[in-house]
Amino acid sequence: MNKANRLYSNIHIRNTVYTVSGVGVMANTLLLLVHISLHITGHRPKPTDLPIRLLALIHLVILLINGFIVADIFIPQGGRWDDLTCKLLIYLYRLMRGFSICATCLLSVLQAITLSPRSSCLARFKHKSSLHNLYCLLFLWVIYSPFSSHLFISIAATPNWTSDNFMYITESCSFIPMTFFLRHSLSILLTFREASLIGIMALSSGYMVALLCRHKRQSQRLHRTSLSPLSSPELRATQTILLLMSCFVVMSILDSIVAYARITLKDDPVFYCIQILVAHSYASFSPLVFICTEKRIISIFRYMWDKTVKISVGSGGSVLLR
Repeated sequence: MNKANRLYSNIHIRNTVYTVSGVGVMANTLLLLVHISLHITGHRPKPTDLPIRLLALIHLVILLINGFIVADIFIPQGGRWDDLTCKLLIYLYRLMRGFSICATCLLSVLQAITLSPRSSCLARFKHKSSLHNLYCLLFLWVIYSPFSSHLFISIAATPNWTSDNFMYITESCSFIPMTFFLRHSLSILLTFREASLIGIMALSSGYMVALLCRHKRQSQRLHRTSLSPLSSPELRATQTILLLMSCFVVMSILDSIVAYARITLKDDPVFYCIQILVAHSYASFSPLVFICTEKRIISIFRYMWDKTVKISVGSGGSVLLR
């Protein structure tokens, strides 16, 4: 479609999209490998370890699928995808994004439960196994995923003729125009779906902020953090997850605003590029936050760095002796 010409001819936009995706793929792969090594070496697991590992795997899949989609935008080849390939790729991408928001929601709830005092009603959920957490995640996903089933109807291979009624996705795929009633009904359902999970995140985040404020007042009153009911690792983990929740909410709001602007401005390609960047920026940003703030991961990197330095110093010394 002619609307795409401004996209794949812009080298700066293409390089930005691929750079962000590449950083995200490497960061998620590193985070996943580190957590696998922690599990193999027998480190004491945390309740939030399972959602973090799943998030790394989900975001890795999202970015890889997004790579195929973006390649069909910026590097169009001679052959186009057929109708089934378009439906499956876009549906799988949306499905993984749904899994991402469900895992993020579960992560915030689990951290709120971990942080809650013994007198709280949430304290009875503290000792649930990782299997229970996985069941909760699958339950959220099963509720979330049917809302994306309309994509099998509303997505098709781009026809050979040019039409302003079709909304551009890639060179091979387009959104089929829907009736006014169906479009607004879907918008209401999708808004309700997103608002429900974001509302749960907001409640758990507000609860954690309230606990942190109470902890700060108790620390100031006692003048001794060792007597405080919250330990330093719990505080760091809570601050990390609050940062992720803030990032996720901001990106979701930006994504909605850009998507609305794109529809209002008749499928403007510049807004579509911005939407692509915003849509997978959380998948690229979240692993970097975990890597930079998780003490266990930092200690692993520090150990590997010290070992590398010792080996390089030892090999240098042997060369001097020769």
